[in-house]
Amino acid sequence: MSEPEIQLFAKQQKIYPRRVWGVYRRVKWLAMILLLSIYYLSPWIRWERGGNAPSQAILIDLEHTRGYFFGIEIWPQEVYYITGLLVLSAVALFFVTALFGRVWCGYACPQTVWTDLFVWVERIVQGDRNARKKLDESPWSLEKIYKKTVTHLIWLFIGVCTGGAWVFYFNDAPTLMEQIIHAEVPLPVMTWIIGLAFSTYLMAGFAREQVCTYMCPYSRFQSAMFDKDTLIIAYDEKRGEPRGKHKAGDSWENKGHCIDCDSCVVVCPMGIDIREGLQMECIACGLCVDACNNVMDKIGLPRGLIRYNTEHAREHGTKPDLRLLRPRNLWYAGIISLVSGFMLYSLLTRSPLELTVLHDRNPVFVQLADGHIRNGYTISILNKNHAEHVYRLQVKHLDNAHIRIEASHETSPDSLPVFADSVGHFRVFVTASKQAEERKEIEFEITDLKDQLKEEKTSIFVSEN
Repeated sequence: MSEPEIQLFAKQQKIYPRRVWGVYRRVKWLAMILLLSIYYLSPWIRWERGGNAPSQAILIDLEHTRGYFFGIEIWPQEVYYITGLLVLSAVALFFVTALFGRVWCGYACPQTVWTDLFVWVERIVQGDRNARKKLDESPWSLEKIYKKTVTHLIWLFIGVCTGGAWVFYFNDAPTLMEQIIHAEVPLPVMTWIIGLAFSTYLMAGFAREQVCTYMCPYSRFQSAMFDKDTLIIAYDEKRGEPRGKHKAGDSWENKGHCIDCDSCVVVCPMGIDIREGLQMECIACGLCVDACNNVMDKIGLPRGLIRYNTEHAREHGTKPDLRLLRPRNLWYAGIISLVSGFMLYSLLTRSPLELTVLHDRNPVFVQLADGHIRNGYTISILNKNHAEHVYRLQVKHLDNAHIRIEASHETSPDSLPVFADSVGHFRVFVTASKQAEERKEIEFEITDLKDQLKEEKTSIFVSEN
């Protein structure tokens, strides 16, 4: 007798969420419309910066290594702003989760938003839950081929729009749109559009809840951020059990208010039964709440058999209280305030001018025939202005110092030009008499001749080994 075959992976069971209407469904529609509008329209917002700077409000300019967000311009040297944003995003997600559970997953996650859109298209073309399920189970026919083809073509169109909108954030949107219209899109850009279109089509059209359950790590560690005061979707067992079918006119004595209609199950985009308790797959979208409330309205019972609730409120039979002043919330709020304050202060005090000084390593100094000592430096002046500026270079704390600029043409330390939005690199030689200190600390100072803005950088002057 042969041993039974071991199945390591279960076949995906397609979920057919039924249409539902209610408060939380309306919130999801509003969130989807708002978020998709922001995503698709943001690249078209203009923001004049003057000079040769791009006029796109939100742009990641890879060619010139710049990032633009309205009035903020980020240079590669300021990558700590990106780090700050990532920290803020993570901690803000933890903070929201500690208060409201997985509302991000249910209303704002890109996977949820695009899956909602794809399911809506599927419902418009193929019908509601039973019609879609019946169509999938039926043999192939002209009607089935037509409906499936139309559905997938619309999905692909949405995918192309999604990929196209994404690359607009990395290119000037009007220019790229003109290239698309004239079929002159650069190959790298076209590759990104096709790749993102296919990934959107795959994730929102086929993977759907599998992404949330198996690919996203958030569902795995969310419980670490929950406590008894976290808002979750909960089924009221005391009121609902024992569940069972109910006929109009029958008494509710010794019966729970759950009539076992499975409405909460068939509307769930994750395919779970919330009556079995909080589960890893639950994304707190609230659709089961809408479905159950609609049923309660029909049979004349109070709403709230399934509702947003907290473990603390369930145990004590009270209304949910978010209790904002909880230790973990205070920690999250403190981190958010600290990082936000640092970034805001840095943005308000950031200078359009930066100076970098690198002392020569070999040789560290040269003794001239007249006994003077010469040190070499590489100086970089970062001009963040959108116009060319000229700077004056001086050395402090070094008596009778002479500065010479090594250049292919005559360049004076009193007149160092740097092009707009660029870095000027200069080879500088500083000559002075031998110092009493082997390594004397000095300061290089540059002054913007136009704005009189100054920047200093400490270095050393080496007189002997």
